[in-house]
Amino acid sequence: MARPPARNFPPELLLAAQGVRVAFFDIDGVMTDGGILYSDEGETLKRFHTQDGLGIKLLQRAGITPVVITGRDSRPLRKRLDSLGVVEVHYGTEDKRPAAEKTLAALGLTWAQAAAMGDDWPDLPVLRRCAIAAAPPDAHAEVRACARYVTQAPAGHGAAREFCDLLLVASGRYAQLLEAYG
Repeated sequence: MARPPARNFPPELLLAAQGVRVAFFDIDGVMTDGGILYSDEGETLKRFHTQDGLGIKLLQRAGITPVVITGRDSRPLRKRLDSLGVVEVHYGTEDKRPAAEKTLAALGLTWAQAAAMGDDWPDLPVLRRCAIAAAPPDAHAEVRACARYVTQAPAGHGAAREFCDLLLVASGRYAQLLEAYG
């Protein structure tokens, strides 16, 4: 007999996230710690957490489309998102709401079916419209105030995975996906 999952979230969060079919993510300050490293040649370097990556893959398996809307663009970022199979990506996008609306229209979804995770002011127009918004604990105060869920894990250290787990539990797929890892 399988052990019950260790992850649990407050019922009101699960209810809010129950119908989510698309999840918007910022990168810097969410999937990275927000620091930007440059090589001697001026190339941007990024550090990603592997648990966040598996969380993105698990969302896909559960039928939740991960979408990245980021103000930056770099080869390391493109390589990471490609390795995760994320196809819905908006690079170099400072005005994130139109990008999110375009994606929702293309997927035939509404804001009520969307979740988002961000860390700073450019993310607010998307966070404020979604069924459920999340932020890492090191996000800007205005973003934390807007978020319905603030993760325990900091940005770049499993915060995105924690949010993915919330969406997976709400979708009813978490236990089934966990079972596959026997």
